[in-house]
Amino acid sequence: MNQNNRPSLAGAETRRNFIKKAATAAAVVAATNPFKTPVYGQSSAPSAGRVIGANDRIAVGYIGLGGPPSLTDCPAMGLAHVSSQKSHAAENNIVQAAVCDLYKTRYEHARSEIGTSDVVGYDDYRRLLERKDIDAVLIATHDPWHAQCAIDAMQAGKHVYCEKPMTRYLGEAFQVYDTVKRTGKVFQVGSQGCSAAAWHKAAELIQGGKIGKLVWGQGYYCRNNPKGEWNYKIDPGATPETVNWNMWLGPVHKKVPFNPDHFFRWRKFYPYCTGLLGDLVPHRLLPLMLATGSPEFPKRVVCTGTKPVGTDRNTPGALERDVPEHIELLAEFPSGLTLTIVSSTVSATSPGFVIYGHQATLSIGDAGNRLNLVPERPFAEEIDPLPLDGLEPHEDVGVHEKNWFDSIRANKKPNADIELAVRAQTVISLAEMSQRLNMTCLFDEKTRKITDGSGKEVKAITYGTLELS
Repeated sequence: MNQNNRPSLAGAETRRNFIKKAATAAAVVAATNPFKTPVYGQSSAPSAGRVIGANDRIAVGYIGLGGPPSLTDCPAMGLAHVSSQKSHAAENNIVQAAVCDLYKTRYEHARSEIGTSDVVGYDDYRRLLERKDIDAVLIATHDPWHAQCAIDAMQAGKHVYCEKPMTRYLGEAFQVYDTVKRTGKVFQVGSQGCSAAAWHKAAELIQGGKIGKLVWGQGYYCRNNPKGEWNYKIDPGATPETVNWNMWLGPVHKKVPFNPDHFFRWRKFYPYCTGLLGDLVPHRLLPLMLATGSPEFPKRVVCTGTKPVGTDRNTPGALERDVPEHIELLAEFPSGLTLTIVSSTVSATSPGFVIYGHQATLSIGDAGNRLNLVPERPFAEEIDPLPLDGLEPHEDVGVHEKNWFDSIRANKKPNADIELAVRAQTVISLAEMSQRLNMTCLFDEKTRKITDGSGKEVKAITYGTLELS
């Protein structure tokens, strides 16, 4: 990286001491971690960070950037957040202080996008977290780094906005959950639909008994990409010399030499992502669970996934994906509610988003700005129809970011808080297990144990459990 932009490490921990302290912290977390998921790179003791008042400016750092658009058509979520927060910096009273990526081209582009001379670029997120002047970090790395970056950030006293999915594996989700509880930091997961008004209005109506006992709900996120979803253009400037590949792999078990297809199209490959379940499903699952007004851990999860088309053949040189092109998820909750989520990259036509109660049904616009309550026929005399259009705000990344900043200042839970996030991640992780292991997954929230239909305990999959992990 540019030596002029590297912070002085005088007086900082040596790498050996950092690892030694990490082992101590890992032992603390492992004591409450039934999944035995590896914990790596943590600082040894949590820092409180500063107390942020209602009028205080929040200094933000960004870990994982993606892009830039001129070199790849990949939707660079980290860079998108940089641009969005730059546009609303005065409104949100923030300063964009630092950016970090393992590929120098990306963090230099982000520095240019912010456009101020004092924003610093890093190629190691730990150096960013050492900054005492940074209050909050936005994490948009690929999935295997979500948990560790979030844990380390909160240990360093930072509030966290983490892109979906919350984590790569289930054990990590509970490690993040336990860290949020221990540090008291504000944690928001990046499912921006959770800040749209219709889902909150649905929760209000449901909790008010307006549709009777919840029965089931359905959601969809479907696309149709003939050339294969996530087969983004590859930037030829990314090479083993310009990308810190070993660090990018992180905890991944199946380590391969530098591969541009893996680096730019990582959502296709199980070691880095669970595909549709990690990328698209969270955008529907979290708002649907939020809309119930009382999100639950799942009781039973089943998921099927197929590759019916084989679209990767239509992009020259693209590797075939590990993950399905089409999935269908069914989750049952202790209250008796069931949720169905369908996601596809090879068939885009979809029905709407609906929550069905015993007495009435709620249809919800996909941008979260429309809601329609329709009584069931036997209850038509007791319940009036309620069409609501133009609800604000609708689904918008900037609104979701503002909710995070407002929550930090007010020390309140954000719209996609840790309680919702860990419950949704449990559904997602059990769905991956169901699909990949051909099993029905039963979950006990008190013990955090998973069993199959026969009652036999099955360990949650993690790095090294399967060949592609």
